[in-house]
Amino acid sequence: MKRTFKLFFVSLVVLLMTVSCSKNSGSESVVKFGFIGPLSGDYANYGTYCRDAAKLAIDEANKSGAYGVKFELVDIDSAADNNKALAAVEKLSSDKKVIGILGSIVTSETFVVGERCQSEGLTVMTPSASHKDITNIGNYIFRTTISDGLQGEVAGAYFAQRLGYKRLAVLYTMNDYSKGLYDGMKVAFEATPGCSVVIAETCNIGDKDFRSQLTRIRSSNAEAIYIPNYTEEMAQILEQASQLGMNLPFLSGDGFSNPIIYQNAGAYTDGVIYVAPPQTQETTTHDDFVKAYTAFTGHAPDSFATNSYDAANIYMAAYNNASKNGKVTRSSFRDAVAATKDFEGASGIINFAENGDLIANQGVYEVKGTTPVFLGEFTVLNGKIIEAK
Repeated sequence: MKRTFKLFFVSLVVLLMTVSCSKNSGSESVVKFGFIGPLSGDYANYGTYCRDAAKLAIDEANKSGAYGVKFELVDIDSAADNNKALAAVEKLSSDKKVIGILGSIVTSETFVVGERCQSEGLTVMTPSASHKDITNIGNYIFRTTISDGLQGEVAGAYFAQRLGYKRLAVLYTMNDYSKGLYDGMKVAFEATPGCSVVIAETCNIGDKDFRSQLTRIRSSNAEAIYIPNYTEEMAQILEQASQLGMNLPFLSGDGFSNPIIYQNAGAYTDGVIYVAPPQTQETTTHDDFVKAYTAFTGHAPDSFATNSYDAANIYMAAYNNASKNGKVTRSSFRDAVAATKDFEGASGIINFAENGDLIANQGVYEVKGTTPVFLGEFTVLNGKIIEAK
């Protein structure tokens, strides 16, 4: 009898230990998010800022244990190359633990990533690709940055109606991002009577010399020049314009919000006016993020890094919400992301339109030396620029 009891007791202890280990193993299950973006090359500053922000969000969630699972970010360097971005999607989509992708960062490769992910039924959220047609790819595509459609519309209306320009010159790169901003701005600018783009010059990705285009612009009767490009091109354009003795005012888009521009061309940035996401209200969430990101990376975040941090947090919250209804599939995860409502992010309160676009206004900034000064938050109503209150 005693021997039987002892055997029963030992068996019970082993059973309890097995159950305990099983629970611990379950709590350590891993949920993966992919990240695709340039981590090397001319546009690496955009990719690394966004990757590091997503890593920070995931590290914070894992340390807090708030969701009961471990999240992991699998980052792949696309080097702003469409073929490498496509290869990254194929690798990530084959891993069934990858429930969604953050990125891509550069607009042209985001089209490639988005189209493949839509066909795979894999959610994508970009913090920076703003071309208006990105979210037209399908219902698995979201973004935490503002569409070029709105940015271009605000830019064109603001340049005409608030700055009073009648004749603009443009120098844009032949990529989806820059051309998308130019197209939207031109339509809105020329919608104001008497306003026109008098000269539009182009350059190719990787160009370093812009003197020929700038010389032609200098000979035009333009009152200002719009350069809706990435930092690498804009820094050289500003420097070379100064070397040519040009004194036209410069205008730009959200690519100018990256602090690298002041490292590369700080002597030439004074007076630039650009349109980008509105200035973030100094909420506790925002302030905590800036402090944490600066400690994590050694430098302050830009607007795209802020968007990436929010995107990662939206993903984790969506996974948690989807898990309440059983096993999370890529489809149920997508539905949970789409159901996001009044999410308190570092960039403010986030809601998505039915097509996956971020619902927001646009901000306008003027650079004083190397310091952007927020001029206000704007939208366009019936063709008129209005300041959001």
